[in-house]
Amino acid sequence: MTDQSPQGPAMTSGADPATFTIIRNSLLKATEEMKIVLAKTAFSPVLKVAGDYSCGIFDAAGRMVAQGPDLPVHLGSMPVAVMAVARAFDGDIHDGDIFIHNDPYQGGTHLPDVNVVTPAFHDGRLLGFACLRAHWPDIGGDTPGSYGTVTSIFGEGLRLPPVRLYSKGQPQRDIHSIITANVRTPDERMGDLNAQVAANARACTRLSALAGRYGTDLLIAVMEDVLDYSEQLMRMRLADLPDGDAVFEDWLDGDGILENGETTDATIPIRMRLQKSGQDIRVDFDGSSPAVAGPINAPLAVTASGVYCALKMIIDPDDLIPPNSGAWRAISIDAPEDSVVNARYPSPVVYANTEMSHRVCDMVFGAAAAFWPGNVMACSQGTSGVVTFGGTDPRNARGYVSYEVVKGGMGARPGKDGITAICAGIANTMNTPVEIVELSFPLRVERYEIVDDSGGPGRFRGGLGVRRSWRVLDGRAEATVCFERTISPPFGVCGGEDAAPAQVRVIDPEGRETPLNSKQSVTLEPGWIVDVIAPGGGGYGPVAERDPAAIRRDLREDYVSHNSARETYGITPDTL
Repeated sequence: MTDQSPQGPAMTSGADPATFTIIRNSLLKATEEMKIVLAKTAFSPVLKVAGDYSCGIFDAAGRMVAQGPDLPVHLGSMPVAVMAVARAFDGDIHDGDIFIHNDPYQGGTHLPDVNVVTPAFHDGRLLGFACLRAHWPDIGGDTPGSYGTVTSIFGEGLRLPPVRLYSKGQPQRDIHSIITANVRTPDERMGDLNAQVAANARACTRLSALAGRYGTDLLIAVMEDVLDYSEQLMRMRLADLPDGDAVFEDWLDGDGILENGETTDATIPIRMRLQKSGQDIRVDFDGSSPAVAGPINAPLAVTASGVYCALKMIIDPDDLIPPNSGAWRAISIDAPEDSVVNARYPSPVVYANTEMSHRVCDMVFGAAAAFWPGNVMACSQGTSGVVTFGGTDPRNARGYVSYEVVKGGMGARPGKDGITAICAGIANTMNTPVEIVELSFPLRVERYEIVDDSGGPGRFRGGLGVRRSWRVLDGRAEATVCFERTISPPFGVCGGEDAAPAQVRVIDPEGRETPLNSKQSVTLEPGWIVDVIAPGGGGYGPVAERDPAAIRRDLREDYVSHNSARETYGITPDTL
């Protein structure tokens, strides 16, 4: 297959275009190999099935040169994480070393996202790093799954600064012991950790082979060219788009902490200003809420990831610009310090990676709709919909932790309906099959179904949300939910309407329902059910402009009820 990318900049490395393209694509393919190795060797379902991880290759300074087709939420933070390692061990990095850390204040996202960073060498010279960030289903802390409504980073679990996991090929047993002593499922955690180490080793092998084939100097120089290539392509695309300036405001459902006398969570305002001028974009969060007590505060790198993800889709709809550190040079982000979009130690942060990142991404679409309406989509489900269970499995008397994200609806697009039951926006994880859940944990999935009328109406309809229910079979379980968009529904754009919001509840064995806060932990006896409905996606364009044939198709497929067709679109049985 020939390379379809537009003409890039001149190669300062001196590499000819063919060599540049081969090396660039080889780096990308190495990240894809990392993904395959991890998927085949990881222990936990969230990694080997759902794919909650990202693989990247970085230069010696820690800048991302290539990221696999993984999670956009890691675009802004992984380079900061690798830079933290390079800075902490500057001058003391050796062949055979492997580093680990998950510190949100040094480029991490939240504590369950664990970075394994491996330097790649050839003939004694440092080429760069491989980094694999994987979500561990448990990293200790107050609740199984490490998703509790705590008020300090100290309650969220084990926080590791950049430390050496292997030294010149020798495992540092003390670090391994610290990890296993602080997590609920140590054997599974070691299995996942070893899978990360193996995946990084594959990438380092590929980098060394490239250096052996093309020479170390040329490989390192081409890695610099790859960054410049992405920057110039991004600026070229920006130059083709009109300038604009827009403000968008939204709010979060809450942080999970009820203050004295409160019966409902307090909402949290977010304000964004998006300015595009020439080949530059500025995103300013002035006016957003100060940091809050609960763990919805986002490190700036998490906020940046939400911004980068949305702008990459808007500016580069054909996906021709390689996503790396060079691509983001045209984008500047300003956020008040010690705010919910620029958290400061020791603010708790665990919810922000999965929830604030969604909100920021969707707000960029909302703001850009004012001057780039043909390049945006409506708000997607706007939440990762995290549900965790933990306890002792009676089948083997061992501890277990189940971690899932519930899929919802993608926002409608300028020419298409939104996709149903999918991770949209900043996420890219897959569905965890019912069979895997029931095989791995003492749980039964009672329902998993598409929810009709949940997609936002419009010229193009938003994708539909889903309902998923888990019954606790044996033994007491502690469950935690973390949702957004239970109060503020996913919004439509360009005249499109809002989608249905999320719903979260528990059901006792007699069928009595009790609503839950959007972020809450509960202890459940056998027979109890956690029942959630993930939101749909917002609609695009005026409802009156929807094609009647599309409405009839929606009715036929039970995506829209007859009552909704009548009230929303004016369609009745005699007009079908």
